[in-house]
Amino acid sequence: MKILFVEWDSFGRVDIKEAFTAEGHELVFFPFDVKEADLRHDQEIEDRLHSTLRKETPDAVFSIDFFPVISKVCRRENIRYISWIYDWPHVLLYSATVIFPCNVIYVFDKEVYQEFRNAGITTVHYMPLAANTKRLDAITADAVGTPSFAYDISFVGSLYVEKINVFDKMMSLIPDYAKGYLEGLMASQLKIQGYNFIQDLLAPVIQDLYRVFPIEITPDGLETLEHHYAQYVINRRITTIERMDLLEAAARNHTVDLFTHVKEVEMPNVRNHGSVNYDYKMPLIFKQSKINLNITLRSIKSGIPLRAMDIMGCGGFLLSNYQNEFLDFFVPGEDFVFYESKEDLVQKIDYYLLHEEERQAVARNGHDKVAAAHTYRHRIREMLDL
Repeated sequence: MKILFVEWDSFGRVDIKEAFTAEGHELVFFPFDVKEADLRHDQEIEDRLHSTLRKETPDAVFSIDFFPVISKVCRRENIRYISWIYDWPHVLLYSATVIFPCNVIYVFDKEVYQEFRNAGITTVHYMPLAANTKRLDAITADAVGTPSFAYDISFVGSLYVEKINVFDKMMSLIPDYAKGYLEGLMASQLKIQGYNFIQDLLAPVIQDLYRVFPIEITPDGLETLEHHYAQYVINRRITTIERMDLLEAAARNHTVDLFTHVKEVEMPNVRNHGSVNYDYKMPLIFKQSKINLNITLRSIKSGIPLRAMDIMGCGGFLLSNYQNEFLDFFVPGEDFVFYESKEDLVQKIDYYLLHEEERQAVARNGHDKVAAAHTYRHRIREMLDL
């Protein structure tokens, strides 16, 4: 097939392009700046895409993440638009354009897929994420000219501290009842893994939130106010609290190495290295850490996040919170390990730092299972078969 690849600065684009090519498909590219463009309505992009489609005559258009402005053009040109969402939440999926029959949209979270299916939307499908084990296996410290890494415990990811001001401003203005309600709701959610109830229980205070911090739904938006406040404000704050708390717990008896884009974050026994390059330096960290932590963003309901796939794909040892879909593909204690509480996390860190052979066996098993069934080439075949 000839695929028009909508290219922007996304994670995984190098591996997905390679997978399309390795599977024998021809790629032509449509450059796309998500920071500058209006992703819903942009006449310049629409005109340029129309021109490119008529010139290249591809069999399908593909993008990482879903963009209404692309879907609108594909609908008019009667061409299949395939997209694969790699993070959540993704507000653009709640555009009215999601129902256009040209769309084949993949989400990596089965619960999110089921929500759309229950609403009668048949253009959204389920597709777990992947890793390019062939490329990751070839990455060594010498290959990228960086010194060798050696970490006991590492975490690569955002702490969402840049979002705290929004949440704090909202909490300082809402009535006492609403503030107490939210604090109790968040405290309860922090104790529960594998099920997120924030959005479902916001109705009693949603108007209080809207009055002090109004969020406007776009004219073509299908999302609710509860969705917006839960996924973009409250769940991010819960994730901040959880990640900081777990990192501090892990660092009480060990040194923890943190790789996050806010360099000013400081905690005892936590070495903050700042952000790292996704394609090359991050795999080195995963390979050269005895334990790689995954603390999933609370908006991801059941899916396996990209970080976890990358860790296993690198042959790193994965210690993760519980997500339902891990059990669909991987065996706990054999391919990865999950913790059930802060106390359990600390105990498992202590155990696996002392049991080298067992830890390495788990890391090998996770890598081999990803290589056997969860590479980007596997996913491209599944997408195009459908």
